[in-house]
Amino acid sequence: MSAIDIVYLWVDGADPAWQTRRQQAYAAWSEAHAGTLALHGNVAGRYRDNGELRYNLRALEQFFPGHGHIYLVTDRQVPAWLRASTRLSVIDHASLMPAAALPVFDSGHIESYLHHIPGLSEQFLYFNDDVFLGAPFEPALWFGGEAAGVNVFVEGETAPSFDDLRPDVAAPVNCATLSRHWLSAKYAGYVHAPCLYAHAPRPMLKSVLHELEALAPELFINVRQSTFRSWQNPALLPDLVPRWMVYMGHARQQVLDPLHVASGADDAPEALGQLLRRFGQLPFFCINDTCDEAEDDDPRLLRVAATLQQLLPQPSSFELESA
Repeated sequence: MSAIDIVYLWVDGADPAWQTRRQQAYAAWSEAHAGTLALHGNVAGRYRDNGELRYNLRALEQFFPGHGHIYLVTDRQVPAWLRASTRLSVIDHASLMPAAALPVFDSGHIESYLHHIPGLSEQFLYFNDDVFLGAPFEPALWFGGEAAGVNVFVEGETAPSFDDLRPDVAAPVNCATLSRHWLSAKYAGYVHAPCLYAHAPRPMLKSVLHELEALAPELFINVRQSTFRSWQNPALLPDLVPRWMVYMGHARQQVLDPLHVASGADDAPEALGQLLRRFGQLPFFCINDTCDEAEDDDPRLLRVAATLQQLLPQPSSFELESA
């Protein structure tokens, strides 16, 4: 099996220097782009560090010890607990994106550059740090075994559908609307499936992303216009990329509903209990921070932290002993 590299986006929203950059950038951006902020596009929960990356690396080392190189994409930040390793590189935004675009606080903008990371393997897994491996990694589940291409996962429920992009719907719905518009205009035989892609580790092929960027430069230009998440410029990697890969034969699609925990939801305790019972049998799971502007010591967040520590108590080789 060829190397499968790992790419994470990470931010520490409590960093004072980063907070200053965010506040100054948002003041300027919101004045120039009134009414374009996506739903929940700039809440504290989007940037809060709940320790997910530390536990994500623990899960990665436990369930996929043979992973390739890890690339951690950050904005002038490095986790205080991170141990230097020949298996991990910190990629600063400034080394990946044009200086004129910085700073950037829209993950859709940032992730549109991932395939430009120098040295990245052809096959790679892209993780948001709130999505974890939950069982031993099986390459054929993600990269199709001996066949070329990747496997992508959709949720079982039918997704809401709208004719146009809207400011009052969740980002994944606007991502699907953008996909339908572009793919229907580009390919006469395209039929849009009324589904959303699971919030999962995303198997990617570097050459295929370069192919799409060359085919549709306007899409990448548009998503790279946003300093903050904009409902007018939806992200490409969560929906358009997998739909296009499926249509072009680069990917196969299957239904695989993940265990999705929303930390601010009323059913979070039950969902976390289910996670404790099923850990080790879940290909992946997601713990999404939906507490928005809550304080860091909010009981809902502390409950998530305690669950992760219970699941993954053993430090990884990427952690400093004293941290």
